[in-house]
Amino acid sequence: MTGTLINVGTVLLGTAIGTAFGARLAASLQQRVLAGLALVTLVLGVDNALAWDTGHGRTVLCVLGGVLVGGLVGEAIGIEDALARVGDRLQARTGTAGVSQAFFTATLLFCVGPLTVVGAIDDGLRGDYQLLATKAVLDGFAAIALASALGPGVGFAAISVLVIQGGISLAAGLFDTVLAQGSEALAALTSAGGVLIIGISLKLADLKDVRVGNFLPALVLAPALVGLARAFASL
Repeated sequence: MTGTLINVGTVLLGTAIGTAFGARLAASLQQRVLAGLALVTLVLGVDNALAWDTGHGRTVLCVLGGVLVGGLVGEAIGIEDALARVGDRLQARTGTAGVSQAFFTATLLFCVGPLTVVGAIDDGLRGDYQLLATKAVLDGFAAIALASALGPGVGFAAISVLVIQGGISLAAGLFDTVLAQGSEALAALTSAGGVLIIGISLKLADLKDVRVGNFLPALVLAPALVGLARAFASL
């Protein structure tokens, strides 16, 4: 859990810095900061999405199937609405405008990427928190940018990081064999995560709200479909 605790700390620190400086920025400058974060997030998403180029055509199909079916499952379950309700409750308790949007956006940004899963597994199984430490630095800078534009509600996403990353670390043994480094399943997970990150960038840029939260099941379904495809291929 060491890496997760470091990550929580950088999110809180970044939120504090961003809130302090963001209040001094004009609205137009806050929007430029958010636009810059959206562009960087887009590049990161594209880079991860291209992980489907494994030499197996089925990887692309598994990612496509995982994203499409995952979106339908997430919509049926109402994942995005559930996250929004949590944000609304936090906003009601704090009495601060914008908390709901800040919490929701930051939670997706900090928890969707493949580093969340792979880093948490390494931390939980081997005590190697290098990947999560790298993620923590990236999330810290992202928290500064987000908090400067959206306010202190970004800090509540630290709870999401603690619960999600910490939970994966505690259950790491269930994922280690399936998501071994260099595996096709890991490539599918990374690619599906990249697709979702692209969706987050569109939301940050205020271009399109694709309801990324409802696509979260894709992070499970894409590598699961790879396993199914390999099982059928071996018959």
